[in-house]
Amino acid sequence: MMAGENLNLWYRDAVFYELPVRSFYDSNGDGVGDFQGLRLKMGYLSDLGVDCIWLLPFYDSPLKDDGYDISDYYSVHPDYGTVDDFQECVEEAHKRGIRVIADLVMNHVSDQHPWFQEARKDRNSPRRDWFVWSDTDKEFQQARIIFTDTEKSNWTWDHVAKQYYWHRFYSSQPDLNYWNPDVRTEMMNVIRFWLKRGLDGFRCDAVPYLYEKEGTNCENLPETHQFFKEVRRMIDKEFPGTILLAEANQWPTEAKAYFGNEDEFHMAFNFPLMPRIFIAVAKEDRVPIVDIIKQTLPIPPTCDWGIFLRNHDELTLEMVTDEERDFMFKEYAKNPKMRLNMGIRRRLSPLLDNDRRLIELLHAILFSVPGSPILYYGDEIGMGDNIYLGDRNGVRTPMQWSPDRNAGFSKADPESLCNPVIVNPNYHYEAVNAEAESRLPTSLLNWVKSMIKIRKKYNTVLGRGEIEFFENVDRRALVFLKTFENNYMLCVYNLSRKPVALQLDLSRFAGWTPVEVQTESRFPPIGELPYFFTMSRHSFFWFKLEPDGSDGSDGSSGE
Repeated sequence: MMAGENLNLWYRDAVFYELPVRSFYDSNGDGVGDFQGLRLKMGYLSDLGVDCIWLLPFYDSPLKDDGYDISDYYSVHPDYGTVDDFQECVEEAHKRGIRVIADLVMNHVSDQHPWFQEARKDRNSPRRDWFVWSDTDKEFQQARIIFTDTEKSNWTWDHVAKQYYWHRFYSSQPDLNYWNPDVRTEMMNVIRFWLKRGLDGFRCDAVPYLYEKEGTNCENLPETHQFFKEVRRMIDKEFPGTILLAEANQWPTEAKAYFGNEDEFHMAFNFPLMPRIFIAVAKEDRVPIVDIIKQTLPIPPTCDWGIFLRNHDELTLEMVTDEERDFMFKEYAKNPKMRLNMGIRRRLSPLLDNDRRLIELLHAILFSVPGSPILYYGDEIGMGDNIYLGDRNGVRTPMQWSPDRNAGFSKADPESLCNPVIVNPNYHYEAVNAEAESRLPTSLLNWVKSMIKIRKKYNTVLGRGEIEFFENVDRRALVFLKTFENNYMLCVYNLSRKPVALQLDLSRFAGWTPVEVQTESRFPPIGELPYFFTMSRHSFFWFKLEPDGSDGSDGSSGE
């Protein structure tokens, strides 16, 4: 745990791990993962070294959208267990020093939710105004359609209500009406309910869309920010140390606004950065990464970006130019089935053609650029995907624990699994699984563990350090210096498929010694002349810079 004065900034030094309870581990043999199963696998997560688990929605739901269509905010889906099972799981995580945050879908509910069922049946019901209704489908025409592959309008006619209702996502997910104070009060109560049961915060889903106003695009409205400021005040007062993480898939200016004046979200996802990491390695050019990081900084000192390579959704390409989107589709989604809406539904390893060096390079970038890294379950072992499953289920297949039946995920009949396991020869669970990789010192899993340990050892300089780019070098190289107080970390990446020779002006550190942190290997001291070294394809170095006559202090966090 951090020192006392930094206790409530734990998220700035954390490594997060995203997982769906449904696909993680089945404890009772019904083919579906559950909270008891997650509790049983908590030792794996502790051994991996993650600091915080992010749970995908586990509330009661008809599961038309994998739980993002909630039918009861105050319950756990029966397939996953009970509220007591949830609490036991969180308590087990806390015993191991792991925090837990959960998805909270605030923008919409399932059309099966009792609130909506009551609203549609009676125009005089108080619940009627909990949703957005209209006699026409012509209002709010400036609002874009998000699920372009499935929805033709943000309005759907309800034959019972005899009106149209508003939805920004699937038509089975009517939006709540946040102009109604009762809705805002109810959502505050939902937040209190789960924080009282041990949660350490929420990843708030689809935050830009809570309010609608004619003549706008119905995104990022001032009222949305005001509501989240009220939520922040409440949790700071009643649940200090818990956090709010914004899913705001927006350009940097709009995304940064969700930090407010350090009085709104503690964290926000850095959506613009993620696709540009892939663009940079495909083009062998650092400029996409450097330019976007400059746009996303500075941010308030108590706030942080959540940075990621992949997650449970498609690799979204909304925050890129049309030219960049076309390039990404051409490079990473040659098969049309790999595409969904405005993104690519693939896991990390298949995206990178299972190139181990490239997978390592991207993880190293993730662990060193500004923000807190978020890993997606299974990517640490190089899991594959199944583009032939519907929607985004191809990247939500059962965790591959062992070479046993059903990848060790469940003892159920294979036909009854929540999703089929991966049997593609390149990613088959008999070869790609946590048990086998844990026994192989050179496996991807053990490499990721080692990198998490290094990240933790130097988390202040890597996580919180100021970043300075070296721009007078070969564009195929991404080079930057991270500085925190008197600690310096030099990060050097070859984005190219070919070797690169670099000369860096490090004269300000003349007499200092670069120490490569993965091996503690000491390189020649820095002089007044350019510092020269060569790099093989898709390789990287992290150097801690030790001053002349150093006492051997490593500049780590001292944990």
